[in-house]
Amino acid sequence: DLFVKGVVMFEKSLTDIIRGIRSHPDDEATYISKCMDDIRKELGQPNIDIKANALSKLTYLQMLGYDASWAAFHAVEVMTGPKYSHKRIGFLAACQIFNEDTDVLIMTTNMIKKALGSHNQFISGLALNGLANFVSHDLARDLGNDVISMMTSVRPYVRKRATLVMYKLFLHYPEALRVAFPRLKDKLDDDDPSVQAAAVNVICELARKNPKNYISLAPKFFSILTTSQNNWMRIKIVKLFAALCPVEKRLGAKLIEPLTRLIHDTPATSLLFECISTVLIGIPTHTATIQLCVQKLRFFIEDQDQNLKYLGLQAMSQVLAIAPKEVFPHRDLIVNCLDDRDESIRLRALDLLAGMVTKKTLVDIVRKLLQHLEVVDGHSYRDEVVAKIAEMCSKNTYKYVVDFEWLLQVLVQLTKVENTTHGKLLCDQMMDVSIRVSVLREFSVKQMRDLLSDTRLYSAHCVSCGVSEVLYAAAWIVGEFSSSSSADDEEEVINNLLNERVLILPSHIQAVFVHNALKMYSSASKRLGDSEESSQTLERIRKTMSERLSDFTESGDLEVQERAVMVSQVLQFINDDISKGHTPHNDVLKLFEGDLPPVASKAQKKVPVPENIDLDEWINSPPESSDEEEEEGDLFADAMFSTAVGTSFTSTSYVAESEDEDEKQRRKETRMAQQAANPYHLGSYSNSVSSLKLEPQEDIDDIPIEPIDLGSLKIDVIPSRQTFDVVSTRQSTEKKKKKK
Repeated sequence: DLFVKGVVMFEKSLTDIIRGIRSHPDDEATYISKCMDDIRKELGQPNIDIKANALSKLTYLQMLGYDASWAAFHAVEVMTGPKYSHKRIGFLAACQIFNEDTDVLIMTTNMIKKALGSHNQFISGLALNGLANFVSHDLARDLGNDVISMMTSVRPYVRKRATLVMYKLFLHYPEALRVAFPRLKDKLDDDDPSVQAAAVNVICELARKNPKNYISLAPKFFSILTTSQNNWMRIKIVKLFAALCPVEKRLGAKLIEPLTRLIHDTPATSLLFECISTVLIGIPTHTATIQLCVQKLRFFIEDQDQNLKYLGLQAMSQVLAIAPKEVFPHRDLIVNCLDDRDESIRLRALDLLAGMVTKKTLVDIVRKLLQHLEVVDGHSYRDEVVAKIAEMCSKNTYKYVVDFEWLLQVLVQLTKVENTTHGKLLCDQMMDVSIRVSVLREFSVKQMRDLLSDTRLYSAHCVSCGVSEVLYAAAWIVGEFSSSSSADDEEEVINNLLNERVLILPSHIQAVFVHNALKMYSSASKRLGDSEESSQTLERIRKTMSERLSDFTESGDLEVQERAVMVSQVLQFINDDISKGHTPHNDVLKLFEGDLPPVASKAQKKVPVPENIDLDEWINSPPESSDEEEEEGDLFADAMFSTAVGTSFTSTSYVAESEDEDEKQRRKETRMAQQAANPYHLGSYSNSVSSLKLEPQEDIDDIPIEPIDLGSLKIDVIPSRQTFDVVSTRQSTEKKKKKK
C-alpha cells in the first residue's frame, strides 16, 4: 500500500504534462514519447486512481493527434470505477477513442445499461453523452428501450439528454423511430423549455432527411412559433418550415403573417436571416414580402461585418433567381462590393452582377469590370473576372449584345490582362462571333492582324499561361476571311504568320499559321491580278514563304510538318507552272473557294431516309463475333490441347474474306472440338459439341494384349491382411496351449 501511495504521490499529473510539453518546444516528440511510456506503465497498475490519472493524460495526448486506440480496454476499466470522477474520465476517453468498430465496445453494454438506470442523474448523463458519441447498431438495439423510458423521467436534465440522444439511435437503428415517435411528439408539450427545445431539434434534423413524414406536426410547430420567445427554438422551427413548404404548398400562405411580423420586429440577426431564407423558399410569389426581404438584405450588405455582408449577397442571389426586378435597383450597391478586401465577398458580388445583365446594362457592367481589373490584385480573382465578362457577353448565344464590334474589342482587351489563363475561352469566342456575324468579319480581320503583330503574345510567359491561344483564332480568322477585307498588307501578314518567333508556340497553333499563310497568298494573288508588278510582288512572297517554311518542315510535330510540306509543294507547283508560261493562280484560288456555313446540331435528323435504303441491313457480310476472334487467337489453348482431338498445332492466321463458307464451317468445328476437349476452357458448349462429328475412339476390346516374359525375375510378394490375421491367430493358439 505504501508503494502504491508513493507512485500516486510522485507520478505526473495532467497539468505537469501540459507544462512539460510547453517547456520542450525543440524536442516535443521525445518528451511525449517518454510520457507515453510512463502512461503505459501506470495503466498497468491495479490502482484505479493511477489508471484514471494516466487515462486523462492519454486523452489529452490523443487530442494532440497521438494514437490512443491501444488503451480502449483501460478506458472500459475506468468507466466501471466506483467514483463519479473515474467515470467522467473513462467516458471522456471512450468518446475520444471508441468508434463503431472498437472490439471492446460489446463489453460496455451492461455497464452503460447500469449507468443509465443510476439514481445519480449526472452518471446517467455521462452514459447518455458517451452513447451519443460511440453508439453502434448493436448498442442502439440493446439500449434503445432504456433510453426511450428515460424520456419520461421526472428529472428534466435526464429527459433532455435522453431526447437528444434519440437522434443518434435513430441513425444507427431506424426501427426505433416507430416506437419512440409518440413519446418524442409528447416532448413538444413538455413543461421544461430545454426538453421542448431538444424535441424540436431532433424532429428538425429528422425532417431534413424526409420532410414528408412530419407534415402532420406543422400545426404544433406553428403554435410554438407564434407563442415561444426562445429565438433559438424559433430558428429551428423556421428552418423546419423551409423544408416542409416545398412538400406542402398550402403551408406558405399560412406562414406569411408570422414570418412578416418576425422580419419587421426581431432584433436577432440570425432569426431574421432564417426568416428571409424561408420566405424565398416557401413564398417566392408574394411580392410584398419579397420586397421587404430585399430591404432587409440591403442592411446586411451595408453592414461592416464581413459575415453579414456575405450572407446578404448570398440571399440576394436567391432573390435574383425568383424576382430579378427587385434586385436591379441595388446594382450600384453590389458594384461597390467589388472593392471589398475579402475575396469571397468580391466573388459573390461578381456572380450577382453576372445575373443582372440585360441589353441596357451589359455595356455599363462590363465597363466597370474592366476598370476594376486595372486596380485589383490576385491572379485567381482576375482570372475569375475575365471568365465572368466572357460569360456575360456570350449568355444565351449573345442575346444581350447589341454592338458586336464592341464585343470584339472587349475580347481583344481581355487578352492584355496580365497572367490570364483563359486564352482558349477568348479564342473560341472570337472565332464564334466572327463566324456567326458576317458583317463583323472585315472589322474582325483588322483586329486579328493587330494581334498577330503583338510581340507580347509570343513571349514564353504568355505561352506558358495560355493566353497565346488567341493567336490560333487570329491566324484562322485572318486567313479564312481575308477576302472580306479591303486591306493590301497580305505580305506583312504572311511575314507574321511564318516568322521564326512562331516556333515557340504550341504545335496546333503553328499548324494553323502555316495553313493560313497559303490562304493569304491565295488572297493576294486574287487582289493583285496578272500585271508585271503584281507578278514580281507574288514572286517575292513565294520566295519568302519558301525560305521560312524550311523551319516548319523540320518540326517534330507531324501535323506541322505535313502542312508545311504541303504548302511547299504547292509553291513549287506554282513556280514550275509559271516557268512554263501558265497562270496557276486561279487553280490555287479553287483550293479555298466558297464558305463552309455552320451546321445545326439537329440538322441530320431533318434529312429524310431514302425509301430504297435499309439502315439496319449489313452493307457487307457481318464479321465474326469478338468471342470467336478471341477464341481463334488463343494460341496457348491450341498449342496445349491440340493433341487431345488429334490435331497438330498451327498458328492462327488471318482468314481472307474470299474463303468459302464450307472452309469457315470446318475451321469453326475444329475450334469447337478443341474447346470441348480442353478441361480448362470456361463456358458450356454442350449443344454445339453434340452436333460435331469427332473421330471415333478405338474400342478397348480391339487393343492387343502382348505377353510379357518375366524370365528369372524374382518378385517379393507382400502378404495380404488375411495372411497376417491367420498368422496372428495361430500364434495366440500356441501361447494358450503352453500356458495350460
